[in-house]
Amino acid sequence: MVLAQLGGSISRALQQMSNATIIDEKVLNECLNEITRALLQSDVQFKLVRDMQSNIKKIVNLDDLAAGHNKRKIIQQAIFNELCKMLDPGKPSFTPKKGKTSVVMFVGLQGSGKTTTCTKYAYYHQKKGWRPALVCADTFRAGAFDQLKQNATKAKIPFYGSYTESDPVKIAVEGVETFKKENCDLIIVDTSGRHKQEAALFEEMRQVSEATKPDLVIFVMDSSIGQAAFDQAQAFKQSVSVGAVIVTKMDGHAKGGGALSAVAATKSPVIFIGTGEHMDEFEVFDVKPFVSRLLGMGDWSGFMDKIHEVVPMDQQPELLQKLSEGNFTLRIMYEQFQNILKMGPINQVFSMLPGFSAELMPKGREKESSAKIKRYMTMMDSMTNEELDSTNPKLMNESRMMRIARGSGRQVREVMEMLEEYKRLAKIWSKMKGLKIPKKGEMSALSRNMNAQHMSKVLPPQMLKQIGGMGGLQNLMKQMGSTKDMMGMFGGGDK
Repeated sequence: MVLAQLGGSISRALQQMSNATIIDEKVLNECLNEITRALLQSDVQFKLVRDMQSNIKKIVNLDDLAAGHNKRKIIQQAIFNELCKMLDPGKPSFTPKKGKTSVVMFVGLQGSGKTTTCTKYAYYHQKKGWRPALVCADTFRAGAFDQLKQNATKAKIPFYGSYTESDPVKIAVEGVETFKKENCDLIIVDTSGRHKQEAALFEEMRQVSEATKPDLVIFVMDSSIGQAAFDQAQAFKQSVSVGAVIVTKMDGHAKGGGALSAVAATKSPVIFIGTGEHMDEFEVFDVKPFVSRLLGMGDWSGFMDKIHEVVPMDQQPELLQKLSEGNFTLRIMYEQFQNILKMGPINQVFSMLPGFSAELMPKGREKESSAKIKRYMTMMDSMTNEELDSTNPKLMNESRMMRIARGSGRQVREVMEMLEEYKRLAKIWSKMKGLKIPKKGEMSALSRNMNAQHMSKVLPPQMLKQIGGMGGLQNLMKQMGSTKDMMGMFGGGDK
């Protein structure tokens, strides 16, 4: 993914600066030049990059900084803030509410991935508990209804459209009315793709908008147009009240950064980015976590949301109990592999962890890792309960390994490889031994009064050392934004 390359370039520039013995003007300029080069390669407008560079130099005046100040931290924070400013339009978009019917209309150019994005948007909200429905009001493109029908069927989302009716306004109105009667709380209307020069199609878009009275109009834009995104977004805003933008195809070219910064310049909030063809390759775009991940600083709150999505609330305390005992069995490994696969693309999950970059998991390797996890799970399916629940590695003798290999259709060396992985993870897990779990009633009181001092007492010493001591823990808690997220990590917080 090209954004991963941009993030990798910026992270490397910051790393080189951190490795420097003395932070002087020369080191700062080298770091800023490297970041400038990376942004320009990503097709970010020259004026925006130049302004960012001069703003950072104004904020970080090395001569005025008193001795004892952490110059690296100040420079890193200034770069973070300026990148956020570049991508932040400064206004929030409309968010649909569960249980209250909302109509969302999708508009965009031909070939921008609009129909696929409609289904991804519906699928994302369906997983969060909404009852979405899709209406195909695209009568201009041959095969549009077939595509929407196929996508909706795959995602198990109700849909409406017609092979015979040629009036998009009529289809849109009928579809919206039908789904309102069926109590769907998110009705998504897909319209014909159009170009800013095509006046007739723009008129049709206005008519559909007037007839369905959407709560939100989303403009879907292909990021490969880079800086040209500014003109397109402006043209659509003048015709219909665009409330939000979704930028697609962020995985295939070098212009993603340019598209994001250009859209922000039109004061339209980007709400999602499409990072691939599959249903789950669709990410919420939130400026601060996005920039944090771009700089290799991770996105803890996003990571915690993923964990809450895949590990049911009632299972979290049980998992913590096992953590504190430090007993890691093959069954626990199997359950954790299931959770990892439910979290979605592995590179997305990796980029949320501080110190990791999405660059570490290239597109091809990600599939390889998922395949390896599935292979290990197949082998574990051929094990007995005694083998799955044992903490004794000596139990797995040669005859047992041969039986598992035969039962799963794999080779004995692959079973041995899986057991090596188990030993490696068991070693990490054993470091969690001694994690102090608050009792049920104490959890909410602890989460209210939580600070780094309290937290350091809860964590095992080895883990605290890995985070970077008290200083590292304080930074981590600041990044997570709220103690509720931190307690969520330990199965607590408000339920």
